[in-house]
Amino acid sequence: MSGLGLTLVLLLAAVLGVALFRLAHLPPPLAYLTVGALIGPLALGLAPDNPLTRELGETGVVFLMFSIGLEFNLARFKALGIRVFGLGLAEVGAIIALTVVLGVALPVVFSGAPRAGFAGWFALGAALSMSSTAIVVRLLVDRLEIDAPHGQQVIGVLLLQDLAVVVLLVVIPALAGDREALVATSLVVTAKVACLFLLLLVFGQRLTRAWLRIVARRRSQELFMLNLLLMTLGLAWVTERAGLSLALGSFIAGMLISETEYRHQVEADIKPFRDVLLGLFFISIGMQLNARTVLAHLPLVLLLLILPALAKFGLIALLSRAFGSPGGVAIRTALALMAAGEFGFVLLSQARILHLLDAELYEPVVAALLLSMLLAPLVIHYSEAIAVRLSSSEWLRQSLALTEIASRTMRAEAHVVVCGFGRSGQSLCRLLAEEGISYVALDLDPDRVREASEAGQPVVYGDATRRDVLVAAGVVRASALVITFAHVGAAHKVLNFARALAPGLPVIVRTHDDSALDALQQSGATEVVPEIIEGSLMLASQTLLLLGVPVARVLRTIRSARESRYHLMRGFFRGATDSESLEGGDSVRLHAVTLPAHARVVGQSIAEIDWQGLVIEITSIRRRGIAGLDPGPEARLEANDVVVLRGEEKTLYQAEEILLAR
Repeated sequence: MSGLGLTLVLLLAAVLGVALFRLAHLPPPLAYLTVGALIGPLALGLAPDNPLTRELGETGVVFLMFSIGLEFNLARFKALGIRVFGLGLAEVGAIIALTVVLGVALPVVFSGAPRAGFAGWFALGAALSMSSTAIVVRLLVDRLEIDAPHGQQVIGVLLLQDLAVVVLLVVIPALAGDREALVATSLVVTAKVACLFLLLLVFGQRLTRAWLRIVARRRSQELFMLNLLLMTLGLAWVTERAGLSLALGSFIAGMLISETEYRHQVEADIKPFRDVLLGLFFISIGMQLNARTVLAHLPLVLLLLILPALAKFGLIALLSRAFGSPGGVAIRTALALMAAGEFGFVLLSQARILHLLDAELYEPVVAALLLSMLLAPLVIHYSEAIAVRLSSSEWLRQSLALTEIASRTMRAEAHVVVCGFGRSGQSLCRLLAEEGISYVALDLDPDRVREASEAGQPVVYGDATRRDVLVAAGVVRASALVITFAHVGAAHKVLNFARALAPGLPVIVRTHDDSALDALQQSGATEVVPEIIEGSLMLASQTLLLLGVPVARVLRTIRSARESRYHLMRGFFRGATDSESLEGGDSVRLHAVTLPAHARVVGQSIAEIDWQGLVIEITSIRRRGIAGLDPGPEARLEANDVVVLRGEEKTLYQAEEILLAR
């Protein structure tokens, strides 16, 4: 199969797999793994496991390590703290040590046990110690647990594991070399890495900042992107030529940029390359799953699936407790990290290339790790129930938390339940207090809750997306419910429970933009406040006042915009510099279309246009240099009119085709 043919097969399979898995609300990495297992040479045989596939996968790892390097700045280290990184370091070291001890001891006790040298067991332990950053972080974000105590621990351990990979990719080849020359080899490799870091991070950072400033001044997106690819792949090539790994060079490239003012722009630009190529990496890993091997060595595969997962769970839970975490936090952390990770396959591939593991052991291990990753979403989904079942203190803590919430609101009537006590929530609560309106705020940040409680404010620890927490907060007796966190999925969850518990309760929802405004209103939100539009209204009001427009007219304009649910304010003309992640992929857009004389719609009224089921509005018509806003359905279109359409981006261009059709 040609390179183009192979790429098309992989892309088609990826598109179908991701689409199906997104319908089931499962993360894309699982889709890639499953697709790889199905189309690989060991299953349907649609895609061969050739060097091109592996090279594409390695390029995905390069961009993943670059993205991780962007996260490893000094501020992030300080924010997570030594306690979290200490837990990650202890976890990696303990798993490697346990694997080496068991690997050396088992053949002595059981003659039929798999055999490998010290370097092989070390590489296997290193692979088993990894957890999936791509899968776990995505699941924690979807479950709103990224800022919870166990979420912060998980993130810290994952970052430490990602950093440890850089070291392990250097250590494992050194262990595979001549034992007598091991110390010398290790010293040479360590010196290479130290010199590389010293040169690049001391001198390279200044050079990088200066060079990126020069490139940015050219104001060319293409030039900036080309320069970014050159830096990432170039440094990866340099480290490979120095006898180190590709991943190490891309990691250093990310670190060089992490301290510059261009970091966020780089992160946004690199994301499409990283996600696509990382998907191909997962597919190349999935292609290694041999169903015949699984069936032929089913007991061994199940053993390699269950025992490492249980050992990893137990070790992480004990270590987390040793570092001072409560029982429930330790269990949730261990459940999130017990599955295998993508870098485990990178380390295993290196071990296979170095002939550290026999095929008889390598294939069952790969199968077990793949099955482990496929089971990760299921484990995390039931992590709450498992934590409550395994930890009596966790059940007691949740009961006490609900009791505390109920005790705060037991006598409250017509109070306001505030979901989220961040900056928006705190500003709202200050105004409520000034008006003498009672409230109770729910938040998941223990430090924030503790400080606010010590200051005498009615703030309690609780997850507003849980029905029992809303009941304890007295939502059935409340006068209003305010959702202050800008997470649409969580807001829908709270709205569903609120509608079931108190159908007539007014609910105000904060969002980042207007992309989910209609959906939230359909879910039962009384009012939706998009902060971008509200900010624009405030900016407009101050500008009008400074220009001498009477206060009464400004207030009337602002009130009219709000009463119409921001109808005239919705939509914007998208430019090349607008970030998809900042504005939202489904935000309402504006798009201008000039009607040619031959267009079929010329002479028709707006009401007569057949939009073929598209949700589209015409906000204005510009004719002979004069723009008319919000035209009525009876307005007729003429040749050379400039029609401004409003709708979601995916429907705007279909509407344009309808307008331009002959």
